[in-house]
Amino acid sequence: MISISVTALVFGVVFLAELPDKTALAGLVLGTRYRASYVFAGVAAAFTVHVVLAVAAGSVLTLLPQPLVHALTGVLFLAGAAMLLLKGGEDEEEVKQPENQSFWKVSGAGFMLILVAEFGDLTQIMTANLAARYDDPLSVGLGAVLALWAVAGLGIVGGKALMKRVPLALITKIAALLMLGLGVWSLYEAIAG
Repeated sequence: MISISVTALVFGVVFLAELPDKTALAGLVLGTRYRASYVFAGVAAAFTVHVVLAVAAGSVLTLLPQPLVHALTGVLFLAGAAMLLLKGGEDEEEVKQPENQSFWKVSGAGFMLILVAEFGDLTQIMTANLAARYDDPLSVGLGAVLALWAVAGLGIVGGKALMKRVPLALITKIAALLMLGLGVWSLYEAIAG
């Protein structure tokens, strides 16, 4: 059964952490050059692959003793918060253009770009942490994939307007504060448990 609260929490954390990421900018660039639905299909498929891998890795962590898992995820959340706060503005990556507008060329370009750029990325690591923390792979996976798809959709369709109204620095700080809170809470549970 899916936990709405876990799904919502994961959605919020992953969404805020992914917004200032380079892949949102890459999706924006692809979306301005090619048919948005084609780009989204490829990007969504790549994000789904990443979430499945992250949830599987996090589920393996649940086999460890709970205090150890809480301590480990707490430290990783704190490291993620530090990474977000210390990370400066990232430059837009060079995006290779497919030779034509066919579905397979455009969606394939989006899939490969995200598959490579996101491997081992902060949000993938966060998703693994959340899967270990909550021991609810379905809810965590659903929240993470919906958040990543939402960011991709915003980046592809309406990224320019969002980025003009909400400063990246503010989004990054909110995501870092959420991760900091999760890290402190996990460490508290490790010590108290």
